[in-house]
Amino acid sequence: MTKVITIANQKGGVGKTTTAVNLATALSTIPKKVLLIDLDPQGNASTGFGIGAAQRKFNSYSIFLKERSPREAIQATEVPGLYIIPANNDLSAFAVEISNMENREYLLKQVITNEFSDFDYVFIDTPPTLGLLTINSLVACNSVLIPTQCEFYAMEGLAQLLKTIQRIQQNFNKKLNIQGIILTMADKRSNLSLHVESEVREHFKELVYNVVVPRNVKVSEAPSFGKPVLLYNFKCPGSQSYVQLAKEFLDREIYLQKQGEVNG
Repeated sequence: MTKVITIANQKGGVGKTTTAVNLATALSTIPKKVLLIDLDPQGNASTGFGIGAAQRKFNSYSIFLKERSPREAIQATEVPGLYIIPANNDLSAFAVEISNMENREYLLKQVITNEFSDFDYVFIDTPPTLGLLTINSLVACNSVLIPTQCEFYAMEGLAQLLKTIQRIQQNFNKKLNIQGIILTMADKRSNLSLHVESEVREHFKELVYNVVVPRNVKVSEAPSFGKPVLLYNFKCPGSQSYVQLAKEFLDREIYLQKQGEVNG
């Protein structure tokens, strides 16, 4: 059964798109069949796979408009088993265009329901806001994955996002759950980074993944070459952290499935 996972954080610069691109890449090598929907008007996830502006004629905005079916907007990447629906700046107008529509929170869910049953996972990369694009993705998904940077404002941002998730659960998507919190851009030499990690783990317990993604120059360089870091430099610490994250992600999936069977 296809699982739809939103990757969200309203704070920018936390490694959200980097996590979307590289976790999807790592899972596809296991192998899993994975689709990444770029729902950020900046289109950074699309850029991260080397998809230029001319290649984004059919994109996530066009599926909202129903100009094309979601299947027609899918593009293959150079990673076997990994596909993407790209994005461009046309999405910026989306929230304005639908602001007065009824059931505007359900538009993405209506578009993608039952469309991607041949994929194991569908990841949705969202903009760094809690606007209608992010809300649509949270309504359409099964769970949410939250990357958060090991820095001072991490706790404040997490608290705000968790309140939004609660409201979505209460009003739009009762089955929405938190897949986990991923600590990113960690610097083990920094007392602040270690302190933030300790605080996040103390407050959010088992929701926090054991794997911590380090701050790594190769991870920062990879998008400029149009590649996930796992293709750009597989042996670097950043790549290896995403390989380990994919393994932990799958271990959690197995655990959750077993818990569901027991509770069911």
